[in-house]
Amino acid sequence: MVLTLYSIRIATYNNDIINSKSKNMAKPNKKGPTRTVDIFCAKCKTQLFKYRKGGKGALVKCFKERIVADFTHTPCICPNCGQEFARDTLVRGTPAFKMIGGKVTFK
Repeated sequence: MVLTLYSIRIATYNNDIINSKSKNMAKPNKKGPTRTVDIFCAKCKTQLFKYRKGGKGALVKCFKERIVADFTHTPCICPNCGQEFARDTLVRGTPAFKMIGGKVTFK
């Protein structure tokens, strides 16, 4: 097998891509955002959390380390109407609640 400079460059490039993908998994910011939002049950409007949310998008997940105040008695269950609003999961190795679409609102 004859190795050319071209084939060595391709192999190095492919190896760099593989290594960069494994190193750059995004983690939630440890310090966390300063903006807090109130999260409510969409069905009965009971407050569930006070949460440090980053960004302007929809509420898809809540990292547990960013929850400032938790008003629920049982995780992921509304204390007033008993509706399940989220699922307990790990996101990139960090404990989080994954919100079920349409079950919560926030202000």
